[in-house]
Amino acid sequence: MKERKRTRLEGYDYSTDNLYFITSCVQDRESCFGEIVNNLMILNEFGKIAHNQFVWLQNQYAYLMVHNFVIMPDHVHAVVEINRNLDFVGNGRDHSVLKNPNPNPNPNPNPNPNPIQSQKPLKIKSLSELVGAYKTTVSKQIHLAGKERFNWQKSFHDRIIRNEMEFGRIINYIDDNPSNWKKEKLNVLLTAI
Repeated sequence: MKERKRTRLEGYDYSTDNLYFITSCVQDRESCFGEIVNNLMILNEFGKIAHNQFVWLQNQYAYLMVHNFVIMPDHVHAVVEINRNLDFVGNGRDHSVLKNPNPNPNPNPNPNPNPIQSQKPLKIKSLSELVGAYKTTVSKQIHLAGKERFNWQKSFHDRIIRNEMEFGRIINYIDDNPSNWKKEKLNVLLTAI
């Protein structure tokens, strides 16, 4: 049996605070999220679900920021950041308990406090778990919307963003992706020949 190719950087902790560029494709590259018209991505019902779930993902996890993303006809790109120091306000969730698990205003109510008991560490999901949550919720909602055979390709592609210049280049790539769609599709066809 052929061993599956590793897609993650071996030995790297993917729950580490960092910026990540991710790409996930629909099974068999089926164009089911909409179409490109005049270099703009026009989302259909399923594309809107994929779009809305990136917003949900950021709202769901206090330590996650989605810097940029694009929904394409058959894949998605995003730049996400895991950062334990993020402090979002107004997303409908009270994250104050994450920063101060002891709501007692008295800073030292117990003369011999046990710091291990008073401070629960924040459980950070790995990048794979976060992408898995995104893909699972998108799939479930698309199935409920009537496309029961929708599937993602297994796994996803990721890149750890190493510096500000690379971050800017990737943000531009995401922004330009709809206008480069025809070239990208042509390259896929040429490599298949």
